[in-house]
Amino acid sequence: MVTEMKSKGILKRISLFSDLSDSELERVFRLMEEKSYSRGEIILNQEDEGDSLFVIIKGRVKIFLMAEDGREVILSIMKPGDFFGEMSLLDGKPRSASASALEPSELLVLKRDGFVSVVTVSPSIALKIMFEMSGRLRSADERIGSLSLLDVYGRVARVLLQLARSEGKPCPEGIVIESLPTHHDIASMVGSSRETVSRVLGDLSRRGYLTLTGRKAVIHEDFPQR
Repeated sequence: MVTEMKSKGILKRISLFSDLSDSELERVFRLMEEKSYSRGEIILNQEDEGDSLFVIIKGRVKIFLMAEDGREVILSIMKPGDFFGEMSLLDGKPRSASASALEPSELLVLKRDGFVSVVTVSPSIALKIMFEMSGRLRSADERIGSLSLLDVYGRVARVLLQLARSEGKPCPEGIVIESLPTHHDIASMVGSSRETVSRVLGDLSRRGYLTLTGRKAVIHEDFPQR
């Protein structure tokens, strides 16, 4: 388990709670429950009753839908500092998507009663959740547009650029992504097959736009901005 001190430190760096005083942060932390999940373990299922907000402290989590034909559609991959579950927390309706751990993960869970208590003390948290939800709606619009207007090559390139912005770090060659999603996961994100994604990544690599070393990827400065 992540230590209490480290969990509090991460909580303080999350935009949702960054305006809280130390005493308020302590209060929020005491209302949360820390849970651990193994790789591949389901955290929540689509259509489940939802009454909790999840904050990622360690690991990565994928948010996904299951199509009627059994295909998995990945909506997003979340990292430490991200949160999810806020929609059902606010409207009390069933979960709109499922979530599972991509790797061993530690999460903090805030139930609805605790959330209401926190918002009563710090209304800015509710505004920040609304701001985050607005950003996610915009991202969803972009995703729908890319699925409609871009070919697979363009959709894969867009996912790589989004990953570079969200978790990439500068390096002499460009931007490095330390842990690229699997080809299968990228395929689920762009609505294609693993084999097609592998061909696109191979082509980007041969053209010198991308360097792949295992799960590590370096996106070079001349990468096509699609």
